[in-house]
Amino acid sequence: MRIAVAYPPLPSDKGVPLLSQNRQFQWFSRPTYIFPVVPATAATMLKKAGHDVAWLDGIAEEWTPEEFLRRLSGFDPDLVVVETKTPVVKRHWRWISDYKSSGGKAKVVLVGDHVTAMPEESMEKSPVDFILTGGDWDFLLRNVVESGFDPVKFEPGIWYRGEGGKSANTGRFKLDHDLNSAPWIDRDLCKWRLYSEKNGNFRRTPGTYIMSGRDCWHAKCTFCSWTTLYPTYRTRDPIDVVNEIEMLVTKYGVRELMDDSGSLPVGKWLETFCAEIVKRGLHKRLRIDCNMRFGRLGFDDYRMMRRAGFRLVLFGVESANQATLDRFVKALKVEDVVQGAEWAHKAGLDVHLTFMFGHAWEGPAEIANTVKLARMMLAKGWASTLQCTITIPYPGTPLFKELAANDGLTTLDWDEYDMRRQITKTPLVSEDDIKCAVREVYRGFLQPGALFHNVAKHLFDIGFYYRGLRYLIGHLTDFRS
Repeated sequence: MRIAVAYPPLPSDKGVPLLSQNRQFQWFSRPTYIFPVVPATAATMLKKAGHDVAWLDGIAEEWTPEEFLRRLSGFDPDLVVVETKTPVVKRHWRWISDYKSSGGKAKVVLVGDHVTAMPEESMEKSPVDFILTGGDWDFLLRNVVESGFDPVKFEPGIWYRGEGGKSANTGRFKLDHDLNSAPWIDRDLCKWRLYSEKNGNFRRTPGTYIMSGRDCWHAKCTFCSWTTLYPTYRTRDPIDVVNEIEMLVTKYGVRELMDDSGSLPVGKWLETFCAEIVKRGLHKRLRIDCNMRFGRLGFDDYRMMRRAGFRLVLFGVESANQATLDRFVKALKVEDVVQGAEWAHKAGLDVHLTFMFGHAWEGPAEIANTVKLARMMLAKGWASTLQCTITIPYPGTPLFKELAANDGLTTLDWDEYDMRRQITKTPLVSEDDIKCAVREVYRGFLQPGALFHNVAKHLFDIGFYYRGLRYLIGHLTDFRS
């Protein structure tokens, strides 16, 4: 069978869509491309099973829609797989309709958190053939292909066209697949170099992504769209992960690696991983980045990670107000944020923090608290970088359900869920107030303390300053009034 894993171009005056493997969609003024691990795993699985697979990322390739369609038609697939997300799902409905009406004969599959939350909607709004729900859609895709499109053989979690074209499904998905049975990604097949340079996380290039776990061992944050995909947490064997990393370093010359598990495994897993990295000398050749949660690791843990070659650790803060953290079920105290960031910084790690603005219940004082905390972290050097976003209540999340039930949403037009406008009603502050707060945080990079710490840490890294300045200008542009 001929299968295309495809990202159709989405031209827009809003910018470049940050779509692939992204928890919080944005249109970026400056292109950023994330290597999509699960789609790449799916492509590798199918190739190993003997199928002909094409990797057609029209966004990262920067193709025009005409060029993308020419390449897709030239491959002549039997099946086209498209990852979607709330802010672009309507565009994908139109693309599927246009593709089918123009003579495209392939069956089309949609995957992602939006269609997991609302599968029936896409079956009604577009002529899509299959929807694979949950985060293990790489396994489900293999099942669909290997079954020969026979619903009798489908695993749970698959939506399809039944009798008369009506939607049918096999029930709720199950996350019961063994991640250790999945193959290492065929990086050549999936054109990994498309994503190896244009990524703000990488200080060294070429860089790439892996996932040691799916997805976050907390998995309770009420705003996170990926809890829809991964309500339970599973990990790969740490030795197998190190084996793959060693291959990436020796075969491809990877110099920086982002482990994009929602939260990197901790405890014995992390100890084993770090020890094995050091044992093989990989810490001398590679820098590792990861997502982590505050409140779980101590200073000695961060020191262990630094000795194992970790460079950047990303933490979600969201707000400096305890009431907001509690409503989001972050299981986190504000003092954990301050102490954890200080420990990680003193251990020699670069700390990246993420904040969200535009919570329904926060007023000027609460917003000011978060701005103050973010700027303080930069001034003290406890945060090397940070990112601000506007709260987007994605369908399927508890936050969306809460706001929808209480008339707390400004719109249900999915096109607007892209951080360019306010979706959550905020009776205490205006949208301009929120965007002003975001810009005030980003201007915190220009504080004397923040400049001093970055110069001291990256004294001779001219590329670091150049990239940082361009991203800063880009973010200020992204959140203009």
